[in-house]
Amino acid sequence: MIDQNNNKRENELNQALEAIHFGFKALIARPDERLAEITYSRVHHRILYFIARNPECSINELLGVMGVSKQYLNRPLRQLTEDGYVRVRADQADKRVKRVSLSKKGLKLENELSGDQRERFEKVFKQAGADAEAGWRTVMALLVASGRG
Repeated sequence: MIDQNNNKRENELNQALEAIHFGFKALIARPDERLAEITYSRVHHRILYFIARNPECSINELLGVMGVSKQYLNRPLRQLTEDGYVRVRADQADKRVKRVSLSKKGLKLENELSGDQRERFEKVFKQAGADAEAGWRTVMALLVASGRG
């Protein structure tokens, strides 16, 4: 005999998986279209986003913040630098350390891409209400934490 409670719970969890899948798809649709226009991908957006929030960080600090390898970061960061979106400079105290920041062009693109996403969050959080937003934040924080351990 099939346990009805387990089957019901599995269906609820599947609905949560589908919600995160389709929610993420909606959140990235417009930025992905814009990135495709300039032959960039989502990783380029992530790099721009995290540099914007951590200006003048070292490349190693950026790797840590993003939780990625040098191999993952190398090519897209080089493209962003060559195309004038990111500036890389040697640290004044230790010339071996490279620091990254966004150019005006990079700030504009990052704001265009992330701005659309912030507007979406603002709209849905307003519709859902403060309690729902707080619950969502709690769930996401726990989900992130569960991936670390």
